[in-house]
Amino acid sequence: MRKEIQSFLNHLSIEKGFSENTIYAYRNDLGQLATFVEELAMVQGYDPQWSTVDRNLLISYILNLKERNYAPATMARKVAAIKSFFGFLVSEGIIKSDPTENLSSPRVGKSLPKPLSAAEVEALLGEPAKLSSPEAKRDVAMIELLYAGGMRVSELMATNTGDVNLDAGFVRCFGKGSKERIIPIHRKAAQALEEYLVEARPQLLRNKEANALFLNRRGERLTRQGFWLILKAYAKAAGIKTVVTPHTLRHSFATHMLSGGADLRAVQELLGHANISSTQVYTYLTSEHVRQAYEKAHPRAKE
Repeated sequence: MRKEIQSFLNHLSIEKGFSENTIYAYRNDLGQLATFVEELAMVQGYDPQWSTVDRNLLISYILNLKERNYAPATMARKVAAIKSFFGFLVSEGIIKSDPTENLSSPRVGKSLPKPLSAAEVEALLGEPAKLSSPEAKRDVAMIELLYAGGMRVSELMATNTGDVNLDAGFVRCFGKGSKERIIPIHRKAAQALEEYLVEARPQLLRNKEANALFLNRRGERLTRQGFWLILKAYAKAAGIKTVVTPHTLRHSFATHMLSGGADLRAVQELLGHANISSTQVYTYLTSEHVRQAYEKAHPRAKE
């Protein structure tokens, strides 16, 4: 059974271009199902094969997950992995029919991302701007670029110096599935990047050779975890009450773009969303902000 799982993971990695984090999650989810099937087969005395898995067994597995108090979002992810896996088994001729057909996933309430206000973004950028160290100049450039382009933090950390074109005002990044996209950046972000590249990065590099755009104090590529800790500290110093993560800036970029009248398709391209529905969540968010602002200005509107 593990052999088929590995074949599926290879398919996701090589043919679909899924990220290492996604492959890791699929491996865990499917390995957990395989263990469940193997243990059940041992008790009932038959040879465990994917062809022996039917809809009733999968329902038993899902109920088992529920009894173990998995969150609905986690269960939904696991069911999605199972459906994808069995679809692969059918397409490869390993099994004849798909037992996940008509198998429903746990309902997950759609939680809207919470963006920062424009004033909060300015306050956040103001914290590293108070300092003149190489790290502070790097941090201004990172926050400016993340907010100016709506990049994922993984994309930001993977960016190399050769991906930046300050003369043309754009940054090249590689998103999910290694899909390349060009992100235009505004003048302030370009200035922050230029200042970092000219004044700060050479000091952080410490006579080493590195292609990474953003470096830590050891002259090595900064990690996502490292950036998260940096951002958290600045948010606290700025007195921002909203929970701030690297993804918060991506949310804020999309929300502010749409609030300013940007085209939904254009924002989709900038964010690197494969599906327009992923971008549409921000239209609900901007509508909710308008409603809340109206109710605050007109208290009787809630009556």
